[in-house]
Amino acid sequence: MASSVDLGALRPSPADVRVVTSDGSTIAAHSSVLASASPVLERMIQRAPRIRILGASPDAVAAFLRFLYFSREATAEWVETAMAAHGPALLALAHAHRVPWLKQRAEEAVAARLTAERAVDALKLARLCDAPRLYLRCACLASKDLPAVKVSEGWRFAARHDAQLQLDLLQLLQDADQRKKRWERERASHAVYRELSDAMASLEHAFTEASPCDDDGSGGACTGRQGILQLVRHLAGCGNKGGCPQCKSIFQLLRLHSSVCDRAEPCRVPLCR
Repeated sequence: MASSVDLGALRPSPADVRVVTSDGSTIAAHSSVLASASPVLERMIQRAPRIRILGASPDAVAAFLRFLYFSREATAEWVETAMAAHGPALLALAHAHRVPWLKQRAEEAVAARLTAERAVDALKLARLCDAPRLYLRCACLASKDLPAVKVSEGWRFAARHDAQLQLDLLQLLQDADQRKKRWERERASHAVYRELSDAMASLEHAFTEASPCDDDGSGGACTGRQGILQLVRHLAGCGNKGGCPQCKSIFQLLRLHSSVCDRAEPCRVPLCR
């Protein structure tokens, strides 16, 4: 069959390698370029000047070889077109032939174009090609739009032929949900600690420091102090200390202060000693 793509014109020296694709078409190329770009291709060329790159369409193989020629100097427009048309195949080819810079670019391109319809297929590709960023992107998309993922063709195919992939995805979503809940609990705990710390600071300020506030308590620094003093006055005059939530709050705060207070001189906070 006649050559479908000829890369021989890209170098002054004659092409000395023929790359055979899945449909039998051949691509003329230079062994020096392929060997320097990929250790896998280098070993294949050492065995024979005619090598086979299967598992992808001829156009995807041609795009893969052009990337090896252009390296990082390809135009942005051509890269965008090639990635849009052959992104998953380029990721698989770059992984199989150990071209790390191209694998990274293809992984980013596939992740950027990910949809719910393609999430399961991309997840399987990420697992096979050891692409952690794409794997995480698939998991995030599935966690946000799981109903859409479940009606995709990839999900139905996995249900029939790859149940383990479904289980892995569901386990991944469960782990992500547990991490989210743990993070929310920790954030809520930190908020409580901050509020408690502010209340303790206001308590000490109210009874142990000279007040810089105006008599009407309108200054911003006085808000916490005035609130503490009001609660203490309420505690002193309340007739329902056992069941009053305000009395319980200020008493717990006073009790906490007394447990941590280490002042050598007598403390002016009520009930400290």
